[in-house]
Amino acid sequence: MNKGVFFIIGAAMLWGTTGTTQAFAPMGASPLTVGTMRLLIGGFGLLIVAIVGRSFTGGKFNPVHVIAGAVLVAIYQIAFFSAVNLTGVAVGTIVAIGSGPAFAGVLGKVVLKEQLDVKWYIATFLAVVGCTLLVLSGESEVSVNPLGILYALISGFGYAAYTMIVKVMLEKARGNAVIALLFFGGAIIMLPALFVYDIAWIFTEKGIFSMAYLGLFATTLSYILFAKGLKLITVAKTTTLSLAEPLTAAVLGIIVLGETLNIMVALGMLCIFTGIVVLSVERQKLSADAK
Repeated sequence: MNKGVFFIIGAAMLWGTTGTTQAFAPMGASPLTVGTMRLLIGGFGLLIVAIVGRSFTGGKFNPVHVIAGAVLVAIYQIAFFSAVNLTGVAVGTIVAIGSGPAFAGVLGKVVLKEQLDVKWYIATFLAVVGCTLLVLSGESEVSVNPLGILYALISGFGYAAYTMIVKVMLEKARGNAVIALLFFGGAIIMLPALFVYDIAWIFTEKGIFSMAYLGLFATTLSYILFAKGLKLITVAKTTTLSLAEPLTAAVLGIIVLGETLNIMVALGMLCIFTGIVVLSVERQKLSADAK
């Protein structure tokens, strides 16, 4: 198995802890301010790691790629929060998460000339179905807002396009440096949110702990793993494997938050897990001597 698969799944599992961590955040912590603080702390952490590790040495950075990547980081965060606000958690999450792998597959094939095999189609279908079951499992009513759907699609496209830009930049620069520039840039773009919303909660004990974890572990560490993995596997495969995030979130929700394990949740988890296994396991090629 390509070790890049392990790096991406590891990163996705760390991302999957964000929901549980936010559940323990203080009252008044809005998703947008949480997202901004996560990017700011995580981006600064990535910057320190890159500087200490001399990751910027010898790297070539195209200013267009850096700016576009930072903007996309901010866009897919802001668009997701806007989608959830307008059309609800269920539809917003399904469309954003479900469209990401599809956009990544198209971008990877058209722009980077990556090949999409049958396993990718099967795994992506299973993972998206699984995400849909997980999100709908707790929803008695589902509302659809056209503008909310558009924001969710923008979020999915933004994540896929950001992943593609990182893949391109990794050809001429080290992963830690690339991710540090894009995330710190994205944090700067989102910084005005901290002056619009109440941020007093950040300075409480729970606020400091939750933000430190989200920034340093769910962002800095996770995206170090993400960069290592993306260096070794395709954009399409990376984005589909990233759907280990909602699987992790579901498991933690049941174990830590005491959420109910019903049939839809169980089937959703099984679908995502099966999709990841299908995409992860590679057929072993037998040499002539081994026949």
